[in-house]
Amino acid sequence: MTATTQATTQEVRGDTAGREAVSRRLINGSVKRSYAPVVDLDWDRAPEPERYFLPPSVLSLVGTEIWEGLSPQQRIELSRQEMANILSVGIWFENLLNRTLLARLMVADPASPTTHYALTEMGDECRHMVMFGRAIEWSGARPFQMRLWERAVMALLPHALRGSLLWVAALVGEEIFDALQREMLDDPRLQPLVARLMQVHVAEEARHIGFARDGIMRRKPIRGRWETFVAANGHAVAGVLFRRLFTNPAMYRRAGLDGRAAARAARANPRFHEAQVRGFASLAAFLESAGLMSRLSRYGWRRGGFL
Repeated sequence: MTATTQATTQEVRGDTAGREAVSRRLINGSVKRSYAPVVDLDWDRAPEPERYFLPPSVLSLVGTEIWEGLSPQQRIELSRQEMANILSVGIWFENLLNRTLLARLMVADPASPTTHYALTEMGDECRHMVMFGRAIEWSGARPFQMRLWERAVMALLPHALRGSLLWVAALVGEEIFDALQREMLDDPRLQPLVARLMQVHVAEEARHIGFARDGIMRRKPIRGRWETFVAANGHAVAGVLFRRLFTNPAMYRRAGLDGRAAARAARANPRFHEAQVRGFASLAAFLESAGLMSRLSRYGWRRGGFL
């Protein structure tokens, strides 16, 4: 609680008026353009047998020998399982972000526009989690669960994410998915409901990304050496973590493949590496401009295949 209070106080000493103006603008944007996925997506429309759940261009095995040996229906099934895996990971990270923001609000000014936008964003994320869960159910797949040690880490992280590190973590959890979704949503081979899901998510995540980026840049002139060190190095593990999450052996097993062999092939796949680099490019450039890409974090993202 003391650490939270100090972080909030430091933020207040920054450009409070500017932060609140951004928050008001984002709230107005939310009023004009927000979605209710329960009614805005056509859940009664069954999946189309010949369409992919993720486009082949972003699937982890495309271009490998394993991929070349798959039938069209096996490729579609792989896309179904990869989609379920990615949406499961999305639910985990949006859950983490909401719990972290909620903890901050215990000591925040309840009358502040910044608080009001944080609550608005949390509402968006709750609807996204419902949307992702329903999409997994609609597809006929099953969600993927965290292992015990992963749940333990996720339970502890809200207590560690403070200051600039909070907003860096938010961007890591949001912006890579957002960049890839922008690339995917107009692919004619994609299931229409999945394309609509991505349109909704991209539209609302744009505000969340703007809020997090603004939080980082407004703290840049006032953050101390320790905060800069932690925020610049704290995301070093994310590249390796995401690489493992995106090549989860369980999803290959559910698609009828040898899970370990498929995961090894995916992690060595240059086509998949190119998709990872495209997804991280915008965030990497922003973190560089914010002074939050250290030698260690570059190493971590490079090891993960994102640089």
